[in-house]
Amino acid sequence: ELDQAKDYYQRALEIRQKQLGPNHFDVAASYNNIGMVCGDKGELDQAKDYHQRALEIRQKQLGPNHVHVAASYNNIGVVCRDKGELDQAKDYHQRALEIRQKQLGPNHVKVAASYNNIGMVCRDKGELDQAKDYHQRALEIRQKQLGPNHVKVAASYNNIGMVCRDKGELDQAKDYDQRALEIRQKQLGPNHVDVATSYKNIGRCVVI
Repeated sequence: ELDQAKDYYQRALEIRQKQLGPNHFDVAASYNNIGMVCGDKGELDQAKDYHQRALEIRQKQLGPNHVHVAASYNNIGVVCRDKGELDQAKDYHQRALEIRQKQLGPNHVKVAASYNNIGMVCRDKGELDQAKDYHQRALEIRQKQLGPNHVKVAASYNNIGMVCRDKGELDQAKDYDQRALEIRQKQLGPNHVDVATSYKNIGRCVVI
């Protein structure tokens, strides 16, 4: 299905380039879509290249502080993390965060997403105190905007639990993992893979 999706997006790109010109924002959207599929396929160099092409057009057509520019920064940051380019990933996510804070306000769910992404990169870099702080900021926004039982709130609990476990704070980790588990059971059902992940994480707190 991903191969089909990539093929269709590339056909759309070709038509848009011919009909709209190479620097139209719809061309950028096509680059973005192909980049997302390449990322899902594990074609990370291609994904990064397509997202950077989208970014260049968006900066020219929409200005440097547009939310679509932030989206491109975010997407490049995700690919950089997958490639192990952690310093680059953190930089791109921070650029996305700055724009989102300015354009959307400090309590928007997209701001929470940026906090979450920076937190994951910080954990990969071993910057555990920073990671915990960013994930807690994401959690606070998600609780306010989405409610206490949303799956993204559970994801934040899960991520804080992982950082706590890395820091050796096993009681805290277990508490956060159990909160994530409760929400996931309610929202996703008892047999969802995320429920299994929460069980595994709680087990790791006991075994360590």
